[in-house]
Amino acid sequence: MSVSEKTPVDFWFDPICPWAWMTSRWMLEVEKVRPVEVRWHVMSLAVLNEDELDQVPEEFREYLRTGAWGPVRVLIAAAKEYGDEVLGRLYTALGTRFHNEALPRDRDTIVAALAEAGLPARLADAADSDALDADLRVSHKEGIEKVGQEVGTPVIAVPGADGGQVAFFGPVVTPAPKGEAAARLWDGTLLVASTPGFYELKRTRTQGPVFD
Repeated sequence: MSVSEKTPVDFWFDPICPWAWMTSRWMLEVEKVRPVEVRWHVMSLAVLNEDELDQVPEEFREYLRTGAWGPVRVLIAAAKEYGDEVLGRLYTALGTRFHNEALPRDRDTIVAALAEAGLPARLADAADSDALDADLRVSHKEGIEKVGQEVGTPVIAVPGADGGQVAFFGPVVTPAPKGEAAARLWDGTLLVASTPGFYELKRTRTQGPVFD
């Protein structure tokens, strides 16, 4: 099957978000069991919350001001120089370290992830530079405008009933479904996307992210 015959899914993520990580691992599983092609894009929790920091929990507020910028800046720098096709593998390398291995989100961890993704260590310099923040904001805006400001990461955009894209926050799920379970959730996602006027299903989370 050619790429053109696959269903395109646009996926916006911030690599520091454990829930986006769960959803991204589900989408990789969906690629194995359904004719789907994921196209990765960067969004930023730092950008999303920058005007409402006083409403963010204190323990997260300082991190959004300081540590949340580095990883997304590195991803944008990598895509700027090597193309969007590098985002998926760099996200996997970063996310595995941040979430599964609980490594610090520092330069050493980022450099190791870049090496795994086949990218030069010098891209880690972007973490401390605002030179590409305009590009980051463009990517972020493209995703968030599809769903509105009331949500976070991830954002996925899938084909709707008329062939145009319908975007959602989520699905939020843990652990990431595999095999036929992943396929069923995907089929359900397409089903609700094909329903005009469908907006939301939600319940309180009673379990944290399960990294497997």
